Amino acid sequence: MKIAIFVWEFWPRLVGGLGTYAIEITRKLEEFGHEIVVFTLNDGNLPTLENWQGIEVHRPLILDITYTLPLVIREDIKRWGTGLKFFADVFCYNYLSATKFVNQLIKKEKRNFDIVAFHDWLSAFSGIAIKDNVRNLPCVFHIHSVEEQRNLGGGAEIIKEVEKIASKKADKIITVSHSLKDYLIALGYEPEKIEVCWNGCDPNKYNTKNMNKELLENLKKRYGVEDKRVILFVGRLTYIKGVRQLIEAFPLVKQEFPDTKLVMLGKGEEYSELVTLAQRLGVFEDIVIRSEWVSEEERIAHYALADVCVFPSLSEPFGIVSLEAMAMERPVVVGASGISGLKEQVIPSGDERTGVHVDGRNPSDIAWGIKEVLRNPEEAKKWGKNGRKRVVENFTWDIVAKRTVKIYESL
Repeated sequence: MKIAIFVWEFWPRLVGGLGTYAIEITRKLEEFGHEIVVFTLNDGNLPTLENWQGIEVHRPLILDITYTLPLVIREDIKRWGTGLKFFADVFCYNYLSATKFVNQLIKKEKRNFDIVAFHDWLSAFSGIAIKDNVRNLPCVFHIHSVEEQRNLGGGAEIIKEVEKIASKKADKIITVSHSLKDYLIALGYEPEKIEVCWNGCDPNKYNTKNMNKELLENLKKRYGVEDKRVILFVGRLTYIKGVRQLIEAFPLVKQEFPDTKLVMLGKGEEYSELVTLAQRLGVFEDIVIRSEWVSEEERIAHYALADVCVFPSLSEPFGIVSLEAMAMERPVVVGASGISGLKEQVIPSGDERTGVHVDGRNPSDIAWGIKEVLRNPEEAKKWGKNGRKRVVENFTWDIVAKRTVKIYESL
């Protein structure tokens, strides 16, 4: 197939899990023999067209429309303050990309595409415009999250409306967990359109046998954890990830396991508040918050460093970090309340157990989950091995890509 993919983040401009997904799935689709054309955001420093690992990547140069956009948009977007620049950039990227795709690639160059796939509201404007102008071209709306879920029921009304319109225009919706599918149906999305396709992980890359052992030893020295237990969090430092509750749980863990260090790897708007909270609780000296972007190799070494990996999200449609930790044979403690793709990954009991389910809203429950792992080190090793086995059997990018292709081919 010839597939056009519209996704806000893509190599080399990565922000979070969506970027990881986009890179891995396009590589795999190209490897399977499909022709992939990607449209993504240009930060002003990237080529407008290039071939990356056999994938054609378009990055139209956007214009700064921060000052003119408020003249024609609704009041709820005007209230975004400094975030208005972000919305303006996304808006501009979408319409420049859709225009280039329709007018140049389809009408001028006469290129025939089989499928258009667009991801989240960040590319939904493109998907809607393309469907309105090339009506016979099948379009798939990939929903990795929705505004109500990201904001625990709140959020911007215009984004909710864009997501709903995109879902109605699309021929098919692919979402990342059964939990999110159920939530979408409760919001009024059409059940018959929705297919579930889990995200994935590369167990060859995330493998204790293939990691950089020298880097691991350097991290132990850097953090001073040669003789300590390590609790690891990887993800955005934002409220919905349960980061405040994790820090509030940490003193409860230290009561029973005083030789424990909490390492948090990620960036986000909660950083300053988390530092202040750790200081107020008297545990700042035993917490490391690396608020910076690190390479994948270094992230893999962090998983190897950990005795337990904790992802106590209050709401999480999927959560690739949990797969990465399991592939590295680490027991995991995950938030399983509300919308949670994490609970679909992690088996909390029985012979195939891979970790612990907790209520991410409750610091005491998070602390209980962590202590459940630390109290049973031999059992925890078994959970780690079970986790890797589960990833290999259910969550590789090969499996994800084949499932995605099957859904595309149905159109």
